[in-house]
Amino acid sequence: MTPPSIAHSPHGVQIAYHKIAGNENTAAPKQPAQNGGTAPGLIFLGGFRSDMTGTKALALEAHSIAQAQTFIRFDYRGHGQSSGQFHMSTLSDWLADSLFVIDELSTGPQILIGSSMGGWLALLAALARPQRICGLILLAPAPDFTEKLMWDHFSEETRRQIMEQGHYAQPSAYDPEPTLITRNLIEDGRKHLLLDKPIDLAIPIRLIHGDRDPDVPWQHSITLMDRLTSDDVVLHLIKNGDHRLSSPADIARLKAITADLSAQCRQQV
Repeated sequence: MTPPSIAHSPHGVQIAYHKIAGNENTAAPKQPAQNGGTAPGLIFLGGFRSDMTGTKALALEAHSIAQAQTFIRFDYRGHGQSSGQFHMSTLSDWLADSLFVIDELSTGPQILIGSSMGGWLALLAALARPQRICGLILLAPAPDFTEKLMWDHFSEETRRQIMEQGHYAQPSAYDPEPTLITRNLIEDGRKHLLLDKPIDLAIPIRLIHGDRDPDVPWQHSITLMDRLTSDDVVLHLIKNGDHRLSSPADIARLKAITADLSAQCRQQV
C-alpha cells in the first residue's frame, strides 16, 4: 500500500493523507465535465476512532480516479497514521484538522463526505467555510453524539466516573480495546452542539442512514433534517442498513449519490 503523505499543521500535528489530483492524475481517464464547469473536489471525513483506510474511503478514491476528480482522505490527530493520542483529543481538535485539510490541501469548491462523527465535523466545517463547501453527503451522521448519544444515555455512575476520574472505558463493538470517553471530550463537544437550533446552510445536502443502525438511530437524521435550513435536503433511509453502510449495495449507492451531487455542484461553479 502506498504510504501516506504528511502535512504539518500549525497546531504541531502531522496529518497523514492521500490525495488524488483529479485531472492532474495521469493514471485517470480524462473525462469531459458534464453540464460545463469544473467538478468539485471530494474530501472524506471518517468516524470516531476510524481511519482513512476503510471501505467507504477507498471506494470513493477508486470512484474519483475513474472520474478524474480530486479526492482527499486523511486521518485526524490520534487516528490512523496521524500523530497525537486519541484520548488527548477533542472535537475541536478534529475540526481544526479538517479545516486545515480544506484550507491547505484543497482548492476550489469541495463536497464533504462525512461518516458518523465525520458528519458532525462536515456540518461544522461547512458553517466555518461557506465559500468553499458546495455540498454535503452525510452517512449515518452523528451531530451532537457526545451529548445526545453518549452523555444522555450514560448511567449516573458512569457520569460521576467521567467527572471525577476524567474518563470512562467504554466497550467497543468494533475494537477489542475499549474507547476512553474523557471529560474533555464531553465538555468540548458542548461547544459545538448543532441540533438545538437552525443549521444555516443553503447548499445541497444528502443524508444516508440505515434503519437498523445500532449506534446512531435513524431518527437522528430526521432531527438533523428538520434543523437544516437548506431547501435541498434528501434523506435516503436504507432498509436493513447498519451503521457502517459498507456493503456492495451501499457502496454503489454512495458512488451514485456522489456522482449526482458532483454534477449538480458543477453546474453552480
